[in-house]
This record gives sequence, structure tokens and C-alpha cells, in this order.
Amino acid sequence: MKKKIRNAIIISVSTLVCVAILLCATAVLAVLGVDAFVVLSTRDRILTVESAGQLDDVDCIIVLGCKVGSDGTPSHMLNDRLVVGTEVYYALCESGKGSKLLMSGDHGTKEYDEVNAMKSFAISEGIESGEIFMDHAGFSTYESIYRAKEIFGADKIIVVTQSYHLYRALHIADALGVEAYGVSADLRSYAGQLKYSAREILARNKDFLTAIFKPEPTYLGDKISLEGSGDVTND
Repeated sequence: MKKKIRNAIIISVSTLVCVAILLCATAVLAVLGVDAFVVLSTRDRILTVESAGQLDDVDCIIVLGCKVGSDGTPSHMLNDRLVVGTEVYYALCESGKGSKLLMSGDHGTKEYDEVNAMKSFAISEGIESGEIFMDHAGFSTYESIYRAKEIFGADKIIVVTQSYHLYRALHIADALGVEAYGVSADLRSYAGQLKYSAREILARNKDFLTAIFKPEPTYLGDKISLEGSGDVTND
């Protein structure tokens, strides 16, 4: 009897282990599957600066925010996004297409301000202040794209960020009904890139679900026309 009970326990434990392994394997495959879908469904809309400059009727070029130092100096990643963002702006101007810049980032406190640092950079590159809008509540990729559509009325956009980040931004835009193209800002190797890329797999899965349910961002507010002056967003 004891032997039968012991054997039954062993079988039960083995079954539970097999079920646990199967569930873990299924979860991993699901995560990797969503990641692959986000990448493969958007990569054909990542363009060069020159190709982006030939697009018609672009409402704005969105430069996604990133870390700034305590003195307001852009991090390497943000600096490269700004360099490429201004290049895209001038490429559109040179082809006679024209567009506005939308600097979308975190300005959640008085002490931490990505967007004014971003605008200052663009002005230093010769772009007029009125051509540059700031979204002070772009606290995440999802919120930046959502607010670009709902607050700034953008239906066709060019997103500028590093390539690993572009796939997710373009997928969110798709889900929100925004026609979006991306330009990569990979101008150098970045410290911690392996960590960023690994974390991005989970971020793509999170925003895949977020884009299904479409929650409102932290803040909405009054609509701002991109046909006017970007100075209305100055603070």
C-alpha cells in the first residue's frame, strides 16, 4: 500500500512538473510570437532620411524623448534622435513637402524637462521656434503617439528614435489609426544596448496589449493645431 501511494505521489509530481514546463514554454513562445509580429509587421515602414523626405502630407515629425542630464544636456540616445529629427525636417523642406517637429517627452516636474531641451537643440540647428511643438506629457511611447493624434490632430507622422524602439512605436500608431513611418537614429553604439533590446521584447508585448484596449493617457487636454505656431506649447 505504501509503495502504491509513493508511486502515485511520484506520478502526480511528475505530471505537475510537466504541466508547469508546458505552461512556461507556451508563455515564452507567446511572448516571442508577439515580439516577432510587432517587428515583422512594421519593419517595411522604416525609411532613410532621404526616403522620408519624399513623403507627402506629413503632419509632423515626432522625436521621442529620452533621458536628459541635470543640466538639461541630452543623453547620447536623445542627441542622436534630435540630430536625425532635424535632418528629416530639412529633407522635407528641401523637397517642398514641409512639416512640423513635435518634441514629445517627459516634463512631469519642474526639475525634469526633456522637451525644452529638445526644442533648444532644434533651434540651435537653425529651425524656427514656431515650427517646433512640444508635448510635455509624452510620458511613454504609447502616450506620445496617442496624444499626437488626439491633441495635435496628427494622422500621418514620421517617428524618429533608435531602431529597436521604432517597431513598437509604429505598431502603436497602426493600432491607433495613425499612418506612420519611422527613421532610425542609430548613429553610434550605445552602452547597455543588450539590456535595452532584451527589455524591449517585454515592452513590445506590454504595448501590444495596451494598443488593443486603448486606455487614455495620463493627460489629454485642449487640442492644439499643428497648422499654427509651436510657440503656443512654450511654458
